[in-house]
Amino acid sequence: MTKLLSLTRRAALSMMGATAAYSAMPAFAQSDQAVVIEEMSIGSEDAPITLIEYASFTCPHCKDFHADVLPEITKNYIDTGKVRMIYRGIYFDRLGLWADMVAHCGGPDRYFGIAAMIYKKQSEWTAADSAVGVVENLYTIGRLAGLDQADMEVCMQDNVTAQAMVKVSTENADAHGVNATPTFVINGKTMSNMAYSGFVDEFERILAE
Repeated sequence: MTKLLSLTRRAALSMMGATAAYSAMPAFAQSDQAVVIEEMSIGSEDAPITLIEYASFTCPHCKDFHADVLPEITKNYIDTGKVRMIYRGIYFDRLGLWADMVAHCGGPDRYFGIAAMIYKKQSEWTAADSAVGVVENLYTIGRLAGLDQADMEVCMQDNVTAQAMVKVSTENADAHGVNATPTFVINGKTMSNMAYSGFVDEFERILAE
């Protein structure tokens, strides 16, 4: 995992394109088809604070955020209408992209629940000794979340959507100068990873304005 985190984003994306494809996985073939990638968010669209999280499903610090910090933010700020959170995947490696494709397969209503399960089991599904094994582990998580096996296989073989997700990820990250995960953008201000208290300080400062 440390080696994955040490890669630059562009180098990692180049590796993704050079890796041999498997029949059950996206091959990243070029396509002229246009696909709109839906933004995944929770919270009121009228919330005074917008929190954007840039994260990778293979990032241990992102796992810690989702386990320890996000539940508190959800309880105290998202559920109370003060914060809207947008999740944007960053793909340092194929594993992170595949995980996000499985989460997207559940649609916006189930995305964050599936994402939470993927993060919780990060050390398990990433421990497979082959790419096929990783995908099978992700399918297992998807089934536990109520996804249909056939639907997941269709999602994972959707090369056009995979290309579009990588393109959108790159454009969003470039716009905010993101080169590490997790990175947060709070009402347009880019911030690095921090403890829950740091989010509280920034949220309360904005709410007091």
